[in-house]
Amino acid sequence: MSPIEYEIKNTTELQHAEDAVRMGELENMRPLPRISVHAFCESEALQRVMERCGNDRRMAKVSLRITSGGIAAAANMFASAPTPNLIILETKANAASLLLELAPLAAVCDPSTKVVIIGYYNDIALYRELIRNGISEYMVQPIAMPDVMMAMASIFVDPDAEPLGRSIAFIGSKGGTGASTIAHNCAFGISNLFSTETILADLDLPYGTANIDFDQDPTQGIAEAVFAPDRLDEVFLDRLLTKCSEHLSLLAAPSLLDRAYDFDGQAFQPVLEVLQRSAPVTVLDVPHAWSEWTRSVLAAADEVVICAVPDLANLRNAKNMLDALRKLRPNDKMPHLILNQVGMPKRPEIAPSDFCEPLEIEPIAIIPFDIGLFGNAANSGRMISEMDPKSPTAETFSQLAHIVTGRVAIKKAKRGGLMGLLKRAK
Repeated sequence: MSPIEYEIKNTTELQHAEDAVRMGELENMRPLPRISVHAFCESEALQRVMERCGNDRRMAKVSLRITSGGIAAAANMFASAPTPNLIILETKANAASLLLELAPLAAVCDPSTKVVIIGYYNDIALYRELIRNGISEYMVQPIAMPDVMMAMASIFVDPDAEPLGRSIAFIGSKGGTGASTIAHNCAFGISNLFSTETILADLDLPYGTANIDFDQDPTQGIAEAVFAPDRLDEVFLDRLLTKCSEHLSLLAAPSLLDRAYDFDGQAFQPVLEVLQRSAPVTVLDVPHAWSEWTRSVLAAADEVVICAVPDLANLRNAKNMLDALRKLRPNDKMPHLILNQVGMPKRPEIAPSDFCEPLEIEPIAIIPFDIGLFGNAANSGRMISEMDPKSPTAETFSQLAHIVTGRVAIKKAKRGGLMGLLKRAK
């Protein structure tokens, strides 16, 4: 490798490492509310940043429009059109001319519209003058996608709102991988180890097994929630939950075939939103399927865990799922991978290292095949840590509970729109 190639390789790796660190800043950011945002970009770099923002799962409810141009283009457009909730403006104007250039826009801007300016002059006096005149935020190029996202969150996310709980979705790369069993044991471990209120939601309505695994027979559950979104709130949800242990509640699947369970892409979103407001941690047991609603659930979750067994079909499916989830969640960490049922007697299987190499991902756990331990736990309606708390498998679930959990609240002050400049312009 030549010195130039070596330098390029190192620079690229450093950029990727820095991007990963910056993405971590967004992990605990609340989703933005249903707002309209119009960005006016003078550079291709900012346009790319805004496009990345538009693809982020926390922007799912945001109506984003991106236009080439600066302050003059915005003033011209909004002279004959209503202004959105937020205008993002890129400008190369200096401190002496920026306020004058903003005056025409201020004259046509709705009083409730917020404005973020992205400039090229690191001038504290300019920053103070803009804030004094009603600008919500002034940022200096170069900026990254997390900078824009955090700026929007500081304006539109209520700093006094209760923190949202963390959602962790488990899905198998193939039927029979034990993803549900792993999800149930992880939910139990999280609730016990951290004394944290945890909700386990079984999303496999026709064939869910969470009620069996916890030896419960609830009369109501997730079906009532997903088929009656207009009634759904924290009080209604509380009536649907079944207590499994001191800190673990179950939103059970009906496990009946009396109807077809066909859902549109956003059918589970109201349920997920109420779940996140109701408990610090929600574990989602997602059935092995690839539909609009499962894609939507996986795209919205804070963490995704793929469970696989070491054979060729699982390898193919896990690779396809990882590739699809990279596109669905471009600004999030890679999903976690768990290898389950490793070492099954007389079954040809792929060695864990050979399985993971084409996936370019290391498993967070390798769970050995143990039909006696898992079979007895399932038949008795108990978790692994209850059956044999000193077993290596129980320790593995304890480690998994630590890996997939974490939460932080973001609090920043809100600021106003262009009203100060409008008064000044008059």
